[in-house]
Amino acid sequence: MSGLTPEIMEEMKKQRTFSLATSTKDGIPNVVPIGMLYVGDDGKIWVIDNYLKKTLKNIKENPCVAFFVWNPECKESYQLKGRAEIVSSGADYEKAVAFAHSKRETFPAKNLIKIDVTEVYYVTPGDHAGNLCG
Repeated sequence: MSGLTPEIMEEMKKQRTFSLATSTKDGIPNVVPIGMLYVGDDGKIWVIDNYLKKTLKNIKENPCVAFFVWNPECKESYQLKGRAEIVSSGADYEKAVAFAHSKRETFPAKNLIKIDVTEVYYVTPGDHAGNLCG
């Protein structure tokens, strides 16, 4: 994983909702709010699919995704880019389902989306905005 530092993971813990961006194979963008996004046991970003439709379709066509880490308390803001895979069975999927149900038993937790972060950029205003972290 490129650039996912302890500082970024700490900032992620402060954020309640993330904006996850995907696109079709033809480049038509889609952005959705995600509440269940966190660093999984394997070091990848885990997203629990409760109600994703276009996002899931897009990932199947084009696994490139992006999201940003920002909230009013953040010292730095980051854009993370990576490749997503959809997992619908196995031990990691079962852990994701258990996590979702610990938040609300009625969440369907249809899939686990794992994001392998490949690039991290600064997006905090200033001279370093847009620069690759690390």
